[in-house]
Amino acid sequence: MRHRKSSITTRLGRRKGHRELMLRNLLTSLFLNDKLKTTEAKAKIVRSEAEKLITKLKRNDKANAIREAKKVLFTVPATKKAIEVAEGYKEKSSGYTRLTNVGIREGDASKMVLIEFVENTK
Repeated sequence: MRHRKSSITTRLGRRKGHRELMLRNLLTSLFLNDKLKTTEAKAKIVRSEAEKLITKLKRNDKANAIREAKKVLFTVPATKKAIEVAEGYKEKSSGYTRLTNVGIREGDASKMVLIEFVENTK
């Protein structure tokens, strides 16, 4: 039974469909721009998803990597950029992204962070 057990996933105050699309949008923006300014809660989830995607793209062959990236990312340029980023991290096993505190948002006092890729060894 599930009585009084909290959910493992962070809901971010959104329903499932909205939350998944929002995270896909954030991932697409992260791969296109190499950095992204967002709230700390969203950034922690995006970091997890980005690192999982990079690990998948490193291990697979080219055709399968494109399919894996297209499942998550919205645009073709983001897919190509994700594959390039993954190729730069061939020797590294984890820790592809970094979170840097930026400050507090004026309107609602949310913690803002900058998520960016660690310098790759291309």
